[in-house]
Amino acid sequence: MKLTDKVGAVLRQKPDEVYSVSAHQTMYEALEKMAKHNVGSLLVMSADKLVGIISERDYARNVVLKGRSSKDTPVGEVMVTPVVFVTPAHTVDECMTIMTDFHVRHLPVMDGEKVLGLVSIGDLVKWIISEHEGTIQHLKNYIAGTYPG
Repeated sequence: MKLTDKVGAVLRQKPDEVYSVSAHQTMYEALEKMAKHNVGSLLVMSADKLVGIISERDYARNVVLKGRSSKDTPVGEVMVTPVVFVTPAHTVDECMTIMTDFHVRHLPVMDGEKVLGLVSIGDLVKWIISEHEGTIQHLKNYIAGTYPG
Protein backbone atom coordinates (compact mmCIF):
# COMPACT_ATOMS: atom_id res chain seq x y z
CA MET A 1 0.00 0.00 0.00
CA LYS A 2 1.66 3.16 -1.25
CA LEU A 3 0.91 6.83 -1.79
CA THR A 4 1.19 6.09 -5.50
CA ASP A 5 -1.55 3.45 -5.32
CA LYS A 6 -4.72 4.31 -7.17
CA VAL A 7 -7.77 5.35 -5.18
CA GLY A 8 -9.65 2.56 -6.93
CA ALA A 9 -7.65 0.16 -4.74
CA VAL A 10 -8.79 2.03 -1.63
CA LEU A 11 -12.41 1.71 -2.78
CA ARG A 12 -12.04 -2.05 -3.15
CA GLN A 13 -11.22 -2.24 0.58
CA LYS A 14 -14.48 -0.51 1.51
CA PRO A 15 -18.08 -1.70 1.55
CA ASP A 16 -19.91 -0.98 -1.70
CA GLU A 17 -22.67 1.06 -0.04
CA VAL A 18 -22.69 4.80 -0.76
CA TYR A 19 -25.25 6.80 1.19
CA SER A 20 -27.20 9.61 -0.40
CA VAL A 21 -30.16 11.96 -0.06
CA SER A 22 -32.10 14.11 -2.48
CA ALA A 23 -31.91 17.89 -2.57
CA HIS A 24 -35.58 18.01 -1.52
CA GLN A 25 -35.08 16.11 1.73
CA THR A 26 -34.60 18.09 4.93
CA MET A 27 -31.32 18.51 6.72
CA TYR A 28 -32.90 16.67 9.63
CA GLU A 29 -33.45 13.62 7.42
CA ALA A 30 -29.87 13.90 6.17
CA LEU A 31 -28.54 14.05 9.73
CA GLU A 32 -30.62 11.03 10.71
CA LYS A 33 -29.10 9.07 7.83
CA MET A 34 -25.55 10.19 8.71
CA ALA A 35 -26.09 9.12 12.33
CA LYS A 36 -27.67 5.80 11.35
CA HIS A 37 -24.75 4.87 9.12
CA ASN A 38 -22.04 6.60 11.19
CA VAL A 39 -20.81 8.73 8.28
CA GLY A 40 -19.85 12.40 8.05
CA SER A 41 -21.24 13.19 4.63
CA LEU A 42 -23.83 12.16 2.08
CA LEU A 43 -23.96 12.49 -1.66
CA VAL A 44 -26.90 14.47 -3.00
CA MET A 45 -28.39 12.61 -5.95
CA SER A 46 -31.08 13.37 -8.51
CA ALA A 47 -32.12 10.51 -10.80
CA ASP A 48 -28.80 8.70 -10.29
CA LYS A 49 -26.83 11.88 -11.03
CA LEU A 50 -24.52 13.49 -8.48
CA VAL A 51 -25.71 17.06 -7.90
CA GLY A 52 -24.06 17.92 -4.59
CA ILE A 53 -22.54 16.75 -1.32
CA ILE A 54 -23.54 17.55 2.25
CA SER A 55 -21.45 17.14 5.40
CA GLU A 56 -21.77 17.68 9.12
CA ARG A 57 -19.55 20.73 8.67
CA ASP A 58 -21.99 22.19 6.12
CA TYR A 59 -24.81 21.62 8.58
CA ALA A 60 -22.95 23.32 11.42
CA ARG A 61 -21.97 26.35 9.36
CA ASN A 62 -25.05 26.82 7.20
CA VAL A 63 -27.88 25.72 9.44
CA VAL A 64 -26.92 25.84 13.13
CA LEU A 65 -24.80 29.01 13.05
CA LYS A 66 -27.41 30.79 10.95
CA GLY A 67 -30.23 29.90 13.35
CA ARG A 68 -32.10 27.81 10.80
CA SER A 69 -34.24 24.79 11.58
CA SER A 70 -32.90 21.44 10.36
CA LYS A 71 -36.50 20.20 9.95
CA ASP A 72 -37.38 23.12 7.65
CA THR A 73 -34.15 23.47 5.66
CA PRO A 74 -33.89 21.49 2.42
CA VAL A 75 -30.57 19.79 1.70
CA GLY A 76 -30.48 21.66 -1.63
CA GLU A 77 -30.06 24.97 0.21
CA VAL A 78 -27.02 23.75 2.12
CA MET A 79 -25.28 21.27 -0.20
CA VAL A 80 -21.97 22.05 -1.83
CA THR A 81 -22.03 22.19 -5.59
CA PRO A 82 -20.23 21.71 -7.90
CA VAL A 83 -18.72 18.65 -6.27
CA VAL A 84 -14.97 18.13 -6.21
CA PHE A 85 -14.40 14.51 -7.26
CA VAL A 86 -11.71 12.09 -8.42
CA THR A 87 -11.52 9.08 -10.72
CA PRO A 88 -10.25 5.60 -9.84
CA ALA A 89 -6.98 6.52 -11.61
CA HIS A 90 -6.09 9.27 -9.12
CA THR A 91 -3.41 8.28 -6.62
CA VAL A 92 -3.80 8.38 -2.85
CA ASP A 93 -1.28 11.23 -2.79
CA GLU A 94 -3.25 13.21 -5.40
CA CYS A 95 -6.44 12.71 -3.40
CA MET A 96 -4.74 14.01 -0.24
CA THR A 97 -3.56 17.07 -2.18
CA ILE A 98 -7.03 17.71 -3.57
CA MET A 99 -8.58 17.40 -0.12
CA THR A 100 -6.03 19.84 1.29
CA ASP A 101 -6.36 22.34 -1.56
CA PHE A 102 -10.18 22.34 -1.54
CA HIS A 103 -10.59 21.95 2.25
CA VAL A 104 -12.81 18.86 1.89
CA ARG A 105 -12.84 15.64 3.86
CA HIS A 106 -14.78 13.46 1.40
CA LEU A 107 -14.25 12.81 -2.31
CA PRO A 108 -16.68 10.99 -4.56
CA VAL A 109 -14.95 8.63 -6.97
CA MET A 110 -16.54 8.92 -10.41
CA ASP A 111 -16.34 7.05 -13.68
CA GLY A 112 -17.88 9.55 -16.09
CA GLU A 113 -21.33 10.33 -14.61
CA LYS A 114 -21.39 7.16 -12.47
CA VAL A 115 -20.58 7.29 -8.76
CA LEU A 116 -18.29 4.40 -7.88
CA GLY A 117 -17.85 5.27 -4.23
CA LEU A 118 -16.74 7.83 -1.69
CA VAL A 119 -13.38 8.12 0.06
CA SER A 120 -12.81 10.06 3.24
CA ILE A 121 -9.67 11.55 4.69
CA GLY A 122 -9.85 8.72 7.23
CA ASP A 123 -9.80 6.09 4.48
CA LEU A 124 -6.67 7.65 2.98
CA VAL A 125 -4.92 8.04 6.33
CA LYS A 126 -5.59 4.36 7.12
CA TRP A 127 -4.12 3.43 3.73
CA ILE A 128 -0.99 5.50 4.41
CA ILE A 129 -0.57 4.11 7.93
CA SER A 130 -0.81 0.60 6.54
CA GLU A 131 2.00 1.44 4.11
CA HIS A 132 4.20 2.74 6.93
CA GLU A 133 3.51 -0.32 9.09
CA GLY A 134 4.65 -2.57 6.24
CA THR A 135 7.85 -0.55 5.80
CA ILE A 136 8.57 -0.67 9.53
CA GLN A 137 8.09 -4.45 9.59
CA HIS A 138 10.45 -4.90 6.62
CA LEU A 139 13.09 -2.77 8.35
CA LYS A 140 12.72 -4.71 11.61
CA ASN A 141 13.15 -7.98 9.70
CA TYR A 142 16.20 -6.60 7.91
CA ILE A 143 17.81 -5.44 11.14
CA ALA A 144 17.04 -8.73 12.88
CA GLY A 145 18.52 -10.69 9.97
CA THR A 146 15.25 -12.40 9.10
CA TYR A 147 14.74 -10.42 5.90
CA PRO A 148 14.40 -12.82 2.96
CA GLY A 149 17.10 -11.91 0.55
